[in-house]
Amino acid sequence: MSDVTITVRGENETRIAPERATIHVTVRAEGPERSAVVERAMTYAEPVRQGVSEREAAGSIVEWNSKRLSVRAERPWNSEGKQLAPVYYASIDLNATFIEASELSIWVSEISAWDGVEVGWVNWHLTPQTRADAEREVASSAVGVAVQRAQAYAAALGLASVTPVEIADTGLISREQSPAPQMMKTRGAAFAMSADSAPAMEYEPEDIVISATVEARFIAR
Repeated sequence: MSDVTITVRGENETRIAPERATIHVTVRAEGPERSAVVERAMTYAEPVRQGVSEREAAGSIVEWNSKRLSVRAERPWNSEGKQLAPVYYASIDLNATFIEASELSIWVSEISAWDGVEVGWVNWHLTPQTRADAEREVASSAVGVAVQRAQAYAAALGLASVTPVEIADTGLISREQSPAPQMMKTRGAAFAMSADSAPAMEYEPEDIVISATVEARFIAR
């Protein structure tokens, strides 16, 4: 039997418990006088910043940031179609990254009852090193799955060996019908963070899913 081209797909995934939680908090104030609204927003924000700083010093928060005060004005309309005096709105956004979910829950329970404080989304994620290591391992395993599939197809055809010709992210492999071995290309595997890691108001998060899918082409002899 002449050489046969085999094209396969390899997939793999792993699940890892989140290592970090980044929470978004907004402090708001509103009223008819701009200066009073700004002052009230700053007053509301001060204990929030202080609590974050204390937790950073204690090691439960690895980093945080606070955006500058934002102020806007709107002139509402009454039921008779008359435009009323301006209403001023001031807000300050703050993000903090916690190491432990328990510390995050305690802090949220504390600040959620404070005047002007709105607790927003939480983004559960991994450290850059953990994610890089997991992606590398998952990519390697996905390639291994592709090789095993190619070998299974070759064995079913009574062929003894397979030689890799091309490997690529899903959808990037060339559409040549008979690629030559010397045209072999290697590209990085495709990685995807699952919806499990999307921002959500949960303090007992599900595992983060890291997956890799590759397409590979082999010559079987």
